[in-house]
Amino acid sequence: MKKAWLLIAVIAIVSCKNETPIDYAIISGKITNATTSEATIYGVIDRDFRKKLTLEENGSFKDTLKAGSYLFSQGRNKTPLYVSAGDNITINFDAKDFKNSLTLSGKGSQASVYLIAKGGTEKELMGSGTGVYVKEEAEYKSIFLAIKVAQEKLLSEASGISDDFVAKEKRNIKYAYLEKLNRYQLYHSHYAKKKNFEPSKQFLSELETLKYDNEEDFNFSTSYKSLVTNHYQKKAGELAKTASIDRGLAMLKVGQTITHKTIKNNLLYEAAKYGITYTNNLEAFYNAFMAGSTDKNNNEKITKSYKALKVVAKGNVSPKFVDYENNAGGTTSLDDLKGKYVYVDVWATWCGPCKAEIPFLKNVEKKYHRKNIHFLSLSIDKAKDHDKWKAMIKDKELGGIQLFADNDWNSKFVTDYLIKGIPRFILIDPAGNIVTANAPRPSDKKLIELFDELKI
Repeated sequence: MKKAWLLIAVIAIVSCKNETPIDYAIISGKITNATTSEATIYGVIDRDFRKKLTLEENGSFKDTLKAGSYLFSQGRNKTPLYVSAGDNITINFDAKDFKNSLTLSGKGSQASVYLIAKGGTEKELMGSGTGVYVKEEAEYKSIFLAIKVAQEKLLSEASGISDDFVAKEKRNIKYAYLEKLNRYQLYHSHYAKKKNFEPSKQFLSELETLKYDNEEDFNFSTSYKSLVTNHYQKKAGELAKTASIDRGLAMLKVGQTITHKTIKNNLLYEAAKYGITYTNNLEAFYNAFMAGSTDKNNNEKITKSYKALKVVAKGNVSPKFVDYENNAGGTTSLDDLKGKYVYVDVWATWCGPCKAEIPFLKNVEKKYHRKNIHFLSLSIDKAKDHDKWKAMIKDKELGGIQLFADNDWNSKFVTDYLIKGIPRFILIDPAGNIVTANAPRPSDKKLIELFDELKI
């Protein structure tokens, strides 16, 4: 009998040792009056993360998440979500009355409840709109200092939150305050319309002792991550000037010098993810990334982009589009435009930088009217915004050839050029071959230099 009990005990111990620890959280809930049949969870730190949740007919859902910071989104309704391994969080709300009906409950929900209250405090003290950025230094700093103090108080009064979260969140609140100070120059210059504005030296004195090598905070705080990114971007800007290279390539070279692996790999990938689609020196850009990055998954993603961009390198036959709707009537294909250069402007009605280029594009069109070049504006607006596209062409008196892509961002012409941001300009020669997949913008004097070089 004694041996039998001993055997049972041994089996129990072995079973406990072999039990896989829970490394995920469970999230569930119900959304009444949902506007769509799904919800989406976005990563806050890992911005590539996106998870779709299918809602049942009654609006209920259930799924799992790895530990981390997220944004739960359903239609226009959004709420922050922080989860730890082993949490079991329930999210309920009425989509028609989100603010008053939202409830988060269950194991581990307290951190998310705190984050909701924290966001409300900031919104209340900062005010709506961009008015805060017009304020002078002293008042601007006092507002965000008040937000910092209020959020620290809110955190100290919160209950049911782990000591680990509280410790990191205390630092995060400070980083958020410092990040607001760090952005003041750019934002105040823009919104107060003060060109070349510079804050006083004392204004940024609190950032002088900040260290940029804390991997734990980099993985927890978007504000700290922003401060670190900005720190190295400034270094890249200095290198770009001294070495006469573009900023994207400079950022990769600066990134190579970072000693902390997590921070280095993240900044290299963030710089390359979009930067590789804009560089005019693809080989140097790719080689600089690969020389610094040690993350296998990131390397595979950038290598995939590199191979796709090799296809649209200078001299190759341009990808084509067929029978895109022409605002002037009928349809137009790229082959219809052979015999002249084609300057393609990929844009959308919602894109601010795209609209800022319109006056410059009009001037270039006027200068090269009746010359050996077509000016083609390709809208990647969604189908639901088709009427907005038509209206803007009329209201802004847009010239050139105005086309509407067949599937917005997913149009084959757009994906073939690996376009991830707009405006994007492409120049194609009379034979249909690529001159450059990253042509200068109309506002850039280098565009005219390029046209002159080609004797257009």
